Amino acid sequence: MYEKFFGFTEKPFNTTPDSKFFFPSAKHSEALNSLIYAINERKGFVVITGEIGAGKTTVCRTLINKLDMNTKAAIITNTHLTPKELISEIMDEFEIEHQGGTKQKLLSKLNSFLIKQLADGINVVLIIDEAQNLSPKVLEEVRMLSNLETEKEKLIQIILMGQPQLRAKLDNIRLEQFKQRIAVYYHLSPLTKKETKEYIQHRLKLASSNGVLDIFNQQVADLIYEHSRGIPRIVNLVCDSALLSGYIYETKKITQKIINEVIKERDINRKFDEVEEGIKLFCCPDCKHYSNCEIKWNRGIKGEEQMCCNRCHNYSKCKGD
Repeated sequence: MYEKFFGFTEKPFNTTPDSKFFFPSAKHSEALNSLIYAINERKGFVVITGEIGAGKTTVCRTLINKLDMNTKAAIITNTHLTPKELISEIMDEFEIEHQGGTKQKLLSKLNSFLIKQLADGINVVLIIDEAQNLSPKVLEEVRMLSNLETEKEKLIQIILMGQPQLRAKLDNIRLEQFKQRIAVYYHLSPLTKKETKEYIQHRLKLASSNGVLDIFNQQVADLIYEHSRGIPRIVNLVCDSALLSGYIYETKKITQKIINEVIKERDINRKFDEVEEGIKLFCCPDCKHYSNCEIKWNRGIKGEEQMCCNRCHNYSKCKGD
């Protein structure tokens, strides 16, 4: 709607993980380079964590676009699986023909596939997104996949990407063997105030057809940072709404007043959705960290088991009643 008004070839602040808009902040670049290094060196296990909307999936999509022809990658996004379902899903993603059977038979077929890929000089990479939803039993199954190896190298490189509670799950004493096999462990932090301004300019530049980039001044960018806490997805949501408001008001300069209106509207919509749709936000009943909790996980709508408290990180104490 507002693209022509501002001179954009496309919307600059879509929330979809488009690798074209990858912003090479210090953190995002380091996460990407860590992944590339681990894959090229056949390190085995990599764990990347980050807040909701921190840009993990965009990093993942950018990674896939940078892989060479000798690397075969697959992404698992459905993580509410049993151990056998996980193996079956992996085989489907790598287009390995199978007709069910026991888990052991599936693993045997997967192993044969991986050995052939190694012989052909192909590096096989499995990426599991939203890995915080994997049960300890399935995580143990993922660890067992690392036993598929030769005397010199791993047959499959496994990347787990998830929200911060994935770290809490991996601290479980039952997963100590898993934790010891992690070669690269990186946490993707939010953007700084300076990076948030640069991020906004970066996306405007990629979408602009006329070179006009002074739509958000420094004061406006600072206000966006304060609301978003540097989380890219929230920055996108605020900026997109602000551009729509700018179009409605027929102004090509986004003001602090417009940003405040957008923030207020977002808060109203959030409260409305919680009341009308019955979505519950759960925090830890032990530390009582509710009103100022930075991470309020929305579990009610999906029935997911997710740690919600950013203070105590005690998964077992999180309740959804």
